[in-house]
Amino acid sequence: MVQARSRQHDIEVQVGDRFPLTIRRLGVNGQGIGYFKHKVCFVPGALPHEVVVAEVTRVHPRFLEAKIHRLRKASRDRVEPRDDYADVAGGFELEKLAYPAQLRFKRQVILDSLEKFKPYGYRAYAVRPTIAAPQEYGYRNKATFQVRIVDGHVAAGLYRAGSHDLVDIETCAVQMPATMKVIRTLVQLIEDLQIPVYDEEHNSGIIKTLVVRESVATGEIQLTLITNTPKLPHKHQLLMAIDEKLPKVVSVMQNVNPGDTPLVWGDKMIHLAGQEYITESLMGLDFKLSARSFLQLNPAQTETLYEEAAKALELSPDDVLIDAYAGIGTIGLSLANQVKEVWGMETIPEAVNDAKQNASLNGITNAYYEVGSAEEVLPQWRKNGLRFDALVVDPPRTGLDNDLIEQIIKERPAKFAYVSCNMASLARNLGRLASVYHVDYIQPVDMMPQTTRCEAVIKLSLRK
Repeated sequence: MVQARSRQHDIEVQVGDRFPLTIRRLGVNGQGIGYFKHKVCFVPGALPHEVVVAEVTRVHPRFLEAKIHRLRKASRDRVEPRDDYADVAGGFELEKLAYPAQLRFKRQVILDSLEKFKPYGYRAYAVRPTIAAPQEYGYRNKATFQVRIVDGHVAAGLYRAGSHDLVDIETCAVQMPATMKVIRTLVQLIEDLQIPVYDEEHNSGIIKTLVVRESVATGEIQLTLITNTPKLPHKHQLLMAIDEKLPKVVSVMQNVNPGDTPLVWGDKMIHLAGQEYITESLMGLDFKLSARSFLQLNPAQTETLYEEAAKALELSPDDVLIDAYAGIGTIGLSLANQVKEVWGMETIPEAVNDAKQNASLNGITNAYYEVGSAEEVLPQWRKNGLRFDALVVDPPRTGLDNDLIEQIIKERPAKFAYVSCNMASLARNLGRLASVYHVDYIQPVDMMPQTTRCEAVIKLSLRK
């Protein structure tokens, strides 16, 4: 709850107050952090070692939020951002920070998370320098933009930080150019055809979100219209216009996600035109991608991530590998030629179907996939006599399920690689795993330049 005033050590602070502030460091979300009269102050867009005149925007009992009123002393790492949205919408938080400094920041996020959660022996963990992405811009193969009416016109973009106010994004330097061309063409088509756009306040209208994914290998593009209802007015005219104006769009899908919900995707998928899949190539393999398939947003750096996972596992031809949180099989299938067998599980049936098709597509006969959570499927496999030597996990941002951690501690696979996209949940999980496993090293990999997001590959070995 926003408060108008706060008192600490008899110091009163109000919205609109201004004061000089030295920025000490960056927070996990990329905001500059300084201290005013011993009180933490978060300033978006401010960089470490800068001196700003901060203007208070919100007052909380334990901290302040502020904006830069004036920059008194700039950091040597400050650069001019390519996007106008760097201080407005999410996904551009670090665009004002020189890329080498971004890499240092992402390593520091890991160190800070370890310091916060303190898994056993964490001060001795070898946290390596962050592996840079080959492209700092133009790397994102997928755009997920909300669609709303802004100032009387159809707009597509991202929300302002901490709000549901849409920022109409006409250009985006981190996206692959073709994805933005499709987004902007669709915005104009929706407006020209007067297709109703979703209104959150009244829970009315049709089109809520546009999802566009491009394959680097084939140039194919898949477009998904996420709608409030199965009804799609002027569908025929829209599909004809897409076919005429956007020839690279070879797959058009509709996903129905009714009502006001924080979830992007609904359960019902409708095939509107073209193929149901597009094909991407990674690690010398082809992967069919359905609309809801998870694939890393940076294809070039994805290969680096998987190579690091392979290094951490140190597989041998007699190994049986468990691929937990398998998705469409990208990690497991890329390692299948190094092991005896790969067994993977995933909770989304469509992803498991994709994984099976991708194994067949690439002539891989030693990989097996099943629908279900790892904590449920793994004990059943063990009961049926499966023995495994190696484990790779790539969980969602929430980290490993507690039951799976118990199962891992019970089974104690000798070779274990953890691929993490959230350093806080990683540090929490290591707090439990460290009783059995030694952390050999943590290798950060920058999958998303210009953002605060970081991935890491962790090599774990059994304690002796």
